[in-house]
Amino acid sequence: MLIPILLFAAGLICLIKGGDWFVDGSTGIARKFRLPELLIGATVVSIGTTLPEVMVSTTSALTGHSEIAYGNAIGSIICNTALIAAITITIKPGPIEKKTLRTPVLFFFASAVLYAGVAYLSGYFHRLSGLAFLTIFLIYMTVTILQMKQNPPEEEVEKEEEEEEEKSLSHHIALLIIGAALIAVGADLLVDNGTLIAQALGVPESVIALTFVALGTSLPELVTAITSLLKGHGALSLGNVIGANLFNLVLVSGISITLAPFHIPQTSTLWGYNTSLILDLPVMFAVMLLMTAPPLIRGKLSRTQGRILLLTYAVFCMIQFTL
Repeated sequence: MLIPILLFAAGLICLIKGGDWFVDGSTGIARKFRLPELLIGATVVSIGTTLPEVMVSTTSALTGHSEIAYGNAIGSIICNTALIAAITITIKPGPIEKKTLRTPVLFFFASAVLYAGVAYLSGYFHRLSGLAFLTIFLIYMTVTILQMKQNPPEEEVEKEEEEEEEKSLSHHIALLIIGAALIAVGADLLVDNGTLIAQALGVPESVIALTFVALGTSLPELVTAITSLLKGHGALSLGNVIGANLFNLVLVSGISITLAPFHIPQTSTLWGYNTSLILDLPVMFAVMLLMTAPPLIRGKLSRTQGRILLLTYAVFCMIQFTL
């Protein structure tokens, strides 16, 4: 049991460090070719922080562990919202620009309704639904880039640009390759040993995915949230969480479903019904509504909001391990 736990932890470390190096390498290459900063941020960085979830869910689906593929995507959304964003909101709530949230929130709930519709009506995610999610992802990226071009952020002169000039292209390529390799290795270690730990504890794979795996693959978002908070950019942290949640639905789930369609996990029941349908999906909608509705209506966040989200996450985890 000790070896699987150590390898599971090693997988998390590989995912975190690999994701960090992948983003650094890819953004460095993009700057070398003089790509616009806004384009880099909207594509490379956003996708890079979601790569751990992509690799874990894809590896799980392809190896027949659909419970982990499903649980990781939904669990990461709940973790991002009710733990990571909640910590940020509780420590430092503040005003939020409504217009910056409207597009990602609209795309998230549209995707979530489609996801839930497939889950409740058929209980099977077929390849066509995976392609539909990937199409939504492409549309969102296009809309985001067009919006950013129409309303470009104020340019800031940064010392990073001078530092980038000193680093060679081969340095960035090496970071990109090593980062991608670490992510692949980390995902493999996480899935294999997460499965072994679940079997040893007699806990369903979906529960491990909804809690430990989801938390592990959400660590890049947690690091971003803490860094943004320390620098006084709480709104940036919230935006990153909402974007990551959308990517978990349309990119992470879209890729894993397209490559290996799967049924909704039915490893546990609550009051005689499938836990995924009466707990996981409703909690996902509830925490996202609780996080996004107040700033969209009042234009600000509150500590009470963050505390309720943290309490919700604690109760959610307790229920998962008592089923």
